Amino acid sequence: MSNSFPTASNFLIYGANGYTGELIAREAVARGLRPTIAGRGAARIEALGRELGLPIQVFGLDDPQALVKHIAGHSLVLNCAGPFSATAEPMMQACLSAGVHYLDITGEIEVFERAQSLGGHAKAKGVVLCPGVGFDVIPTDCVAAALKAALPDATHLALGFATGSGLSPGTAKTSVEGLAKGGKVRRNGVITTVPLAYKTRSIDFGAGPRSAMTIPWGDVSTAFHSTGIPNIEVFISAPPKLISATRKANWVRPLLGLGLVQSFLKSRIAKSVRGPDETAREKLTTLVWGEVTNARGDVRTARIQTANGYALTVTGSLAMVAHVLEHKPEGGAYTPSKLAGAGLIERLPGSGTLHIS
Repeated sequence: MSNSFPTASNFLIYGANGYTGELIAREAVARGLRPTIAGRGAARIEALGRELGLPIQVFGLDDPQALVKHIAGHSLVLNCAGPFSATAEPMMQACLSAGVHYLDITGEIEVFERAQSLGGHAKAKGVVLCPGVGFDVIPTDCVAAALKAALPDATHLALGFATGSGLSPGTAKTSVEGLAKGGKVRRNGVITTVPLAYKTRSIDFGAGPRSAMTIPWGDVSTAFHSTGIPNIEVFISAPPKLISATRKANWVRPLLGLGLVQSFLKSRIAKSVRGPDETAREKLTTLVWGEVTNARGDVRTARIQTANGYALTVTGSLAMVAHVLEHKPEGGAYTPSKLAGAGLIERLPGSGTLHIS
């Protein structure tokens, strides 16, 4: 897959006023691209547009007809505005109406499932819907696809990663929403709610064993659509104290879903959470792991080292934009590996070789 962009194409980055959206916009300009940047925050979008010399648009997502007019004329929208529980649905619907391809950087299970439910409509309209073209879920989705190829009759899939990347405000707000919804796994093909950190295990992600716990990561949705494997769990490396604290949160989980509690926590995040700076990002790497088993007990294990989550989201999302605009795939709902192949992760800057044993 080439990272070159067709000169006649154009795309829009929505949410460029956010932490990750701005990183993507800056990298796009560094590559000689001129996307339109857009978002709800007029002051920040206007300032960033002046600084980068990019065309801008300022609009919200509340008026469906106006939204279609704003995105019409673009080849593709890359949605970087979270929480995607609020932004993905109106933007996907607008893209379907306008005949514009849709990508985003979500990790939210509900968004992935909604995109899949719109797959038939997207195919009929010739529109690509591919959420999750960042760290959520490119690395783990590619690992899942590679493991399926290595053990085609696999019945169980476990994925996981170890990372020191901090949280951006948008990611932190999404995490707060996720706490109230509990853990998620896939059992016999069905997404199932389980307690937070309901399962733990020791995993060698590539640098020795670490304790890890299950999390409601996007692959609970996407890995099933990529591989057809009916039983899926996703783990994150975490110290025992954090695992213990996460399990205790199950006792107050109903309270975490209350509107007032959500509003309070998100307001605190807005005031206190800042994404890692460039120096911090450059020092970080991520270890990604996966394991499949079949009914006979055969096991295959995969490991790969990648760039930190934010760097990978920047390069991964732009690689996927380029892929869609250059190769013009058939319309429909996709996962990253279904759209660009399992080898995508190895082609991104900072990635090593995917090893399967």
